Amino acid sequence: MAKVLIVDDAAFMRMMLKDMLQKSGHEVVGEAENGKVAVNLYSELLPEVVTMDITMPELSGIEAVREIMASYPKAKIIMCSAMGQENMVVEAIQAGAKDFIIKPFQADRIDSAIQKVLSA
Repeated sequence: MAKVLIVDDAAFMRMMLKDMLQKSGHEVVGEAENGKVAVNLYSELLPEVVTMDITMPELSGIEAVREIMASYPKAKIIMCSAMGQENMVVEAIQAGAKDFIIKPFQADRIDSAIQKVLSA
């Protein structure tokens, strides 16, 4: 079971992801609607895993990953992207993200991504 920070600018996506994570036994310790809030919440909450949307206002998911990784090189961040954002996923992995999941979310894929990054 992991303590998870959910980052997505769409409230509906955060709600859906939170529901799936809680049903899998994870604890959602915080939610952020953009990358800037995510960076601040990360240092406050120190979650075990972050699910990070790529396209967001103020600070993109990739920029947020860079900022978090600069201060917390062991951070475990899973990128969430819509289909067709493969080039951005590569950039996110290079920035330090550990895995990625494609929207629409599937509970078993989220769970396996979390297990993978926790055991890495």
